[in-house]
Amino acid sequence: MARPGTTHTDHVERPVLILDFGSQFVQLIARRVRERHAFATIVRHDITVERVKELNPLAIILSGGPSSVYEENAPHCDPALFDLGVPVLAICYGMQLVCEALGGKVLPSPHREFGRAEITVLEPNEPLFQDIPHTNTVWMSHGDQVNDPGGAFKSLAATSTCPIAAVKHRELPVYGIQFHPEVAHTAYGSLLLGNFLDRVCKSPGTWTMDAFIERAVAAIQRQVGPTGRVVCGLSGGVDSAVCAALLTRALGPRVVCIFVDNGLLRMGERDAVAQAFGEHSSAELRVIDASDRFLGVLKGVTDPQEKRVRIGHTFIDVFRDEAKSIPDARFLAQGTLYPDVIESGGSPDAPAATIKHHHNVGGLPAELGFELVEPLRDLFKDEVRRLGLELGLPESLVWRHPFPGPGLAVRVLGEVTKERLDVLRQADVIFLEELRAAELERRIGQAFAVLLPIQSVGVMGDGRTYENPIALRAVETDDFMTADWSRIPHEVLARASTRIINSVKGVNRVVYDITSKPPGTIEWE
Repeated sequence: MARPGTTHTDHVERPVLILDFGSQFVQLIARRVRERHAFATIVRHDITVERVKELNPLAIILSGGPSSVYEENAPHCDPALFDLGVPVLAICYGMQLVCEALGGKVLPSPHREFGRAEITVLEPNEPLFQDIPHTNTVWMSHGDQVNDPGGAFKSLAATSTCPIAAVKHRELPVYGIQFHPEVAHTAYGSLLLGNFLDRVCKSPGTWTMDAFIERAVAAIQRQVGPTGRVVCGLSGGVDSAVCAALLTRALGPRVVCIFVDNGLLRMGERDAVAQAFGEHSSAELRVIDASDRFLGVLKGVTDPQEKRVRIGHTFIDVFRDEAKSIPDARFLAQGTLYPDVIESGGSPDAPAATIKHHHNVGGLPAELGFELVEPLRDLFKDEVRRLGLELGLPESLVWRHPFPGPGLAVRVLGEVTKERLDVLRQADVIFLEELRAAELERRIGQAFAVLLPIQSVGVMGDGRTYENPIALRAVETDDFMTADWSRIPHEVLARASTRIINSVKGVNRVVYDITSKPPGTIEWE
């Protein structure tokens, strides 16, 4: 359900509702369901039965969570949900909750299970376990477990320390599993979710990119009307590029893309964006060179937050000035994605906790007078990439690594100057070239160089140097909410280091960041 002033994909298929009980894996559950061609949406755990009836779901999934069901303030859902006749799959905490609600007992486990466990399927003919080996590996993460499921449930699987690891209600279409099928460590997790969707729920499998494009185009055309024009801010990243391509599919030349060159871009980024859109889009592209203006407001600024504030305000001013010159432009397109909607509380059915305030396209304020168009707000990042390829965008653009809104200003630590930006750009492009040559670029979620605000001593030839260190950063991640540092082969790092020191004047040392997120963040500032 989109908020007023936005467009969404106007889904025809019935959704799979995922009730969020605080699981760190809740978005992963939704992604896994979508991989099985069913549309999944995350909703608050206390959603009302009346609202569920309105949404007419294909299925309901209860997520895991950190609580214990017997605690006084533990989150619960309305037990009346289980009487709707809608198939239910309850995961981990969700299984404990549904068993307790329907007559079972949950207690602290004498043997906690965290990590891989061998599970034995007791009822292999059950639809949930079709084609899954009798013994297989699952991922457990629980300190409580169902001690007694009650007479309403029968046990479907067990481990050596968890005798009730999966259950099925004897009368209702309600299943519970103590393990996590959504994580890659569960060997047959995807198949189990597929069995639930296809065999239990009779999913039509209509969540595909072709179907999404058809419905999204129709929704955009309805919202904008036959004569309206849309302004789309391009950042050089994949989200705004795919957003612009989808808008162009719907509206053709009535889309005006504005690309602001703030002087903080990666090497060759301005030309790459202009070339990609010249070849693959009929939209009008306006490139605004405001680099001097941005560097002027950043002069002498070293605080990271102050950098972000000044860049954001300047971007708004530049964008406002250009947008005013576009006749009949009443709509502003943003590349908002589904995780942004969840984390900002941007949907009335979403979990109540707001993790962050999300603003796309530089945080354009409401007083600009545009009506928002957000055609990607139902998609995850991997779906956006698939959509981009379906729309004909080049792989080089679709698979670009994410780039922060403030650009290189938060990778040049300390004061941002043209000279320091040039040093960073040269080092950054060498690092990415070496990753590409080693065929590592796709495996890595994000990689970049950082210019440090210090000087280190070095020796070049017969002379001593005091020059800048460069830090290299590369992480592997599915969702960018957590990330692990990438184990790049030493010979690749050695080539990158040698090239940077020999080619980039002003650099005499290269270091590699081996911090994961958490405790660190992906960016340095």
